[in-house]
Amino acid sequence: MPPTFFIILLLLSIGFHVVFPIFKFVFSPYNYLGIVLIIFGIIINLWTDSLFKKKETTVKPHETPNFFIVNGPFKLSRHPMYLGMLSSLLGTAIFLGSLSPFIFSIIFIIIIEKSFIPMEEKNLEKKFGNKYINYKKRIRCWI
Repeated sequence: MPPTFFIILLLLSIGFHVVFPIFKFVFSPYNYLGIVLIIFGIIINLWTDSLFKKKETTVKPHETPNFFIVNGPFKLSRHPMYLGMLSSLLGTAIFLGSLSPFIFSIIFIIIIEKSFIPMEEKNLEKKFGNKYINYKKRIRCWI
């Protein structure tokens, strides 16, 4: 599941920063901008999760949803929870300031793009048809 990958990659980014702090390039006070991205990521994930709960639809990418949500953060991104997780990973990397944590943000994007988004979008197209296809034309995948 994506949250598992997120947590593992977050821990690896912190661990690699401690063990292999390759090329420190974000210094104080600029590294504190990472906190803004972390907070944004947490807020967008909580907001999106609350919409899923309110509409009583699944948040699991391998399951078929029973409701098509287009309001709130879904006006910004087709996958706001992934955007929130990525924002938190990038925020952590900026806060830590070295190059090595950024590698795990890239790995996260690759995993999500290859393993989860195609499956989710296939399920949404199958369930909601042209409604979802038209939504895809209007709203970008990430941001």
